[in-house]
Amino acid sequence: MRLYNTLTRSKEPFTPAEPGKVRLYVCGITAYDLCHVGHARSAVVFDVLVRALTAQGLDVIFARNFTDVDDKIINRANELGEDPNALAQRYIQAFYEDMDALNVRRATLEPKATEHIDEMIQLCQDLIAKNAAYATPGGDVYFRVRAYQAYGELSGRNIEELEAGARVAPGEEKEDPLDFALWKAAKPGEPSWSSPWGPGRPGWHTECSAMSEKYFTLPLDIHGGGQDLIFPHHENEMAQTGASRGQALARFWMHNGFVQIDSEKMSKSLGNFKTIRDIIAQYLPETLRFFLITKHYRSPIDFTTQAMEEAEKNLIRIYTAMQAVEEALANQKWNKTSLPDDVLREFADIKTLFDEAMADDMNTAAALGHVFGLVRLVNRVLEDKGLRKSEQGKAFFEETQDALAAWGEILGVFQQPAAAFLQQMRDVRVRRAGIDPARVEALLLQRQEAKKAKDFAAADAVREELTAMGVDVRDTPQGPAWDVH
Repeated sequence: MRLYNTLTRSKEPFTPAEPGKVRLYVCGITAYDLCHVGHARSAVVFDVLVRALTAQGLDVIFARNFTDVDDKIINRANELGEDPNALAQRYIQAFYEDMDALNVRRATLEPKATEHIDEMIQLCQDLIAKNAAYATPGGDVYFRVRAYQAYGELSGRNIEELEAGARVAPGEEKEDPLDFALWKAAKPGEPSWSSPWGPGRPGWHTECSAMSEKYFTLPLDIHGGGQDLIFPHHENEMAQTGASRGQALARFWMHNGFVQIDSEKMSKSLGNFKTIRDIIAQYLPETLRFFLITKHYRSPIDFTTQAMEEAEKNLIRIYTAMQAVEEALANQKWNKTSLPDDVLREFADIKTLFDEAMADDMNTAAALGHVFGLVRLVNRVLEDKGLRKSEQGKAFFEETQDALAAWGEILGVFQQPAAAFLQQMRDVRVRRAGIDPARVEALLLQRQEAKKAKDFAAADAVREELTAMGVDVRDTPQGPAWDVH
């Protein structure tokens, strides 16, 4: 597999430092609010990465932390009159519920900042001892940015550029506007822990450096997160570890692209803030997950109603093909007709191309294109009665099921029973369209009775009424079937 390394700005062959074992650390949420669609994208991207590496036979030790003490948590708790720790734990539980809905697996390790205060204090002490950090009279500890010569290497920024925007806020005791907080002196009423500099709490950047070192032999194979974390968060983490330990925090740095809402940056002030729960109240969770992997993980992705409806249609195509394969395999009599050689060659090529797409910097967009290539090939075989009932066709359908199961395991989609999923999809689309299913069923019965009475004008009139409601009717050997268009 080749992965894009933000540090080198190039794709590089990925091989874990320890054969067969991957050390992966991804920055998790700051637990002060419900997760939004941007959190969903990062979680899904790195879930797919873990699945893809595991499919290659690698043992992935995956850590994803929770920031459970932070200014945002304290401010939100004060607004709500709630204990900050209780608020953080509530939103961590909400995170688990949202991730379960999206079929995002739990990390191997899920450390919390408040459980690693001692390790963060030790990191601060080590940096002070190496003159890379300093304590202030007020009890804060700051990192000396200019003491770390490689600062800016990850984000591609230089000191002169950073100086232009650097400021010292009122009350700060920084030596240099560029310096950042490793430890913050406690303010009245805030959570705090004892330290050599007085009561206080860790700075946000400190925790991941300290926890990475506790759970892994450094360097990490991969450190990841959203693009918004490249600077300053990951830049600062890299500097802390480099200055304190004299080695790299990670070999590969991976970052997923932003999510926009209707081509605009997502923001509460713009009124376009989309939580995961907002979205899955209108769409199936699998639709959201599918949508998020339709673009390459490093590319921006635009969340729109049209894009979500397109994701629904594409999932319906895949699951409909899966259901048709199941029905074809229920046949008990198989003939000796041979599948055309070009079908067999194309099937083999599609499987190879899927693997190549995933090996090329985890290109899920291209991989999904090959899934649809297989769907088209399946439909071609299904449409030929001779091929559909042939022994070679049976083997093709079975191998198709195996391929879709393996690909679904990697991508985390189309893993549900087809009939049940299609029913759920129809139900959610019916609900969103405001259609009364009982009314539809009554009209379908009325249409059947009109057809039996050979009153085709009445039957056509009912069909037109259903079409006007947004309902598509399809006559099948088992009776009328309907869906939302």
